[in-house]
Amino acid sequence: MTATTTHRERLYVTWWFWPLPLLAAVLLAAEVHMGFPGVRSWLPYAVLLPLTLVLIVRMGSTKVEVSGGELRVGEAHIPLSLLGEVEVIGPDGRRAAMGRELDPAAFVLHRGWVKHMVRVRVTDPEDPTPYWLVSTRHPERLAAALKG
Repeated sequence: MTATTTHRERLYVTWWFWPLPLLAAVLLAAEVHMGFPGVRSWLPYAVLLPLTLVLIVRMGSTKVEVSGGELRVGEAHIPLSLLGEVEVIGPDGRRAAMGRELDPAAFVLHRGWVKHMVRVRVTDPEDPTPYWLVSTRHPERLAAALKG
């Protein structure tokens, strides 16, 4: 029996985020290079640039998916039967949702480069988490998948 997937997306880091960390890595490597001339001068570039690339890619490896009767966000998952009201939060409401309206007990997966969010109420009386707040590039599709 295979699990059906009704929604899947990866929250990749956008292209405009890449230049600044890479520039910082190059500058840091150049700083170290100036202190250690000679054969070892290439070492900071060989270490810092690939490390920066790996960190950027790992930041964008978060998966949001609805499959097999569960909502999976990164490593966390919850059965759809324990979820209630689904609310789509646009770019204008994101600041309030992440600020004054945020419950400290909520599960939050926020990616600053993703404009939309979905808030899903948790109906399990034994779960102290009131809701999940998840960044998504396709909020309507995720909400439709969660509703059934």
